[in-house]
This record gives sequence, structure tokens and C-alpha cells, in this order.
Amino acid sequence: MKHGRIRIGLLGAGTMARTHAAAYATLPDVELVHAPARDEARVRALFEDVGIDAIDICLPSAIHARFAIPALERGKHVFCETPMALDLTAARAMRDAARNADRLLQVGLLMRSVAGYRYIKDLTESGVHGHLLSLSTWRLGSYLRSNAPDRKAHYSDPTTELMTFDLDFANWLMGNPTRIAAAGRGDVSALLDYGKGRHATITASGLMPVGAPFTAGFRALFEDGCFELQQIFENGPPRVTFTAAASGSPPRPVVLDSGNPYEIELRRFVDCIAGRADPQLLDAERAIEALTLSLEIQRALSAAPGGGS
Repeated sequence: MKHGRIRIGLLGAGTMARTHAAAYATLPDVELVHAPARDEARVRALFEDVGIDAIDICLPSAIHARFAIPALERGKHVFCETPMALDLTAARAMRDAARNADRLLQVGLLMRSVAGYRYIKDLTESGVHGHLLSLSTWRLGSYLRSNAPDRKAHYSDPTTELMTFDLDFANWLMGNPTRIAAAGRGDVSALLDYGKGRHATITASGLMPVGAPFTAGFRALFEDGCFELQQIFENGPPRVTFTAAASGSPPRPVVLDSGNPYEIELRRFVDCIAGRADPQLLDAERAIEALTLSLEIQRALSAAPGGGS
């Protein structure tokens, strides 16, 4: 870090790369160097540049490891988006490269930086509404439709492309499930059993009608309260409705100071590099746990009558 500034090489040229660039622009202690992944000479130069502290990978999940591992081996910290990989071999190779190099490998587990999801985590920890009994989440898009405008922006089936975010949220709140069941094809629901009646239902779809806005949200049921969040994505920031209902009172809106979750998670990445934050929140091991659940759901779907997801 030169004069306290952190130099980050950004790989990618799509929407996510632009989103990350905009987030870094709000951080005065960051200097960004942009390199399209297709420019192999520029990428190699970034990896060899001793003045580059970290690499941010905004590329398709299937090729994260191809760039993350050599970056880590050359002493760079790495941030990549969710899913960190599409199989455990690649994910574990990335993690092991980070450990061997004693570098950070952080993953964009975005829900941990979204205000409504953080709010439920705080309620779960505090116990103010009793124990969390059940969690239902949904993430619904149309990208599997042949005429969907965002079809080329996605790379895998809903169990990984969409569910991984909510599987991580469930893990964050409830730990590891004891049993998994799943059904569907393109529009998938998974039931995670935590014992003693506690469960989570995770739904993801790539088959919504083209033209219907992408939506995501959750319902969290506590012993003494229920909280529901709905996000509708059209143009610009999502339209958010967040309500709470407790015993003896009607539903009421929950108003939060949300902030931009990309800015929040990338600020944390920078703070981790500088030694100002605990890296465990977005550590690669958390992403591997969510990916493991995603793959277990795929196996459950394959074993079901009709097979496949």
C-alpha cells in the first residue's frame, strides 16, 4: 500500500464490473486499475505488479478460479462474486491458494450487506422476538426463457445462480441443516430441516414470464413476530417493502438506513486488507458452505422422480 492507498485491479467489463467500479469510487483510499479479462497481457501485468494490492474478479463464476489462483499465488488479495465457483474442486483450490499465500479471499455474499437481511440476523442473535422458527426466501427471474433479455448475463441453473445467496443467508441465521429435500426444474424449491420443527424453504426460478420484474425477498417467522421483505428490481435501485407483525399489533413498516450493499461489502474488503475489519464475515469458507448446499440440492433433485433441475 503506497502512502496508505490500496491499489485494486478490477477484472471485467460488464454490469457487475461497473457496479464495483462505482462502489470503489466512493472510497478515497482506493486507487482502481481496470483490466478487461480478454487483454491477457494487461492481466498478467497486473498480477506481476508489486504495487497492486488486490484483484477484484467480476467475471463468470466458471472462470473465477482461472484468475483467482494465479493472483493469490502472486501475493494479491482477491475478491470475487457469488457463486465463487460452480464446483467444489475449483472453490477449494481457490481457498487453498489463499491459505498457502496467506492472502485474503473474500466472496460477495451480498445478503450479509443488505440492511433487511442484516436486521433479521441481529434479531436472531438478540432473541428479542424469541427463536427463529422458519425462514422462507425467494429469488425469481426469467433468465432461463429463450427470449429473456438477461439470458446471457447468467451462467448456471437456479440452484447455484440464484439459491446460493439465500442458502448463505439461511446458514448465517440457522447453521447447517440436518436434512434436505428439493423439487422442481428451472423453478426449484428446497426444504432445509434443522430439527425441532425449525426449517427453511428456499425458492429460486429462472422461468418467470419475460417482462415480469426480478423479485427477491424473505419471510422470517419468530416465536413472537413475523418479518417480510419484498424487493422488486426494475430500473435503478429496487422497490423495497419491509413489514413486521408482532403479537397483539397489526403489521407495520420497518424503516432502515439501508446504504448501498456493494459499497458496504467492498468497503469491508478494503478494511480487511488494511487490518481494520474481521475477514470472517465474507470469508471463502462461508461461500463454500453455501455452494455445498447448492450441490446437495442438485443431487436431491437428480434423485427425485423425473430427475434433474
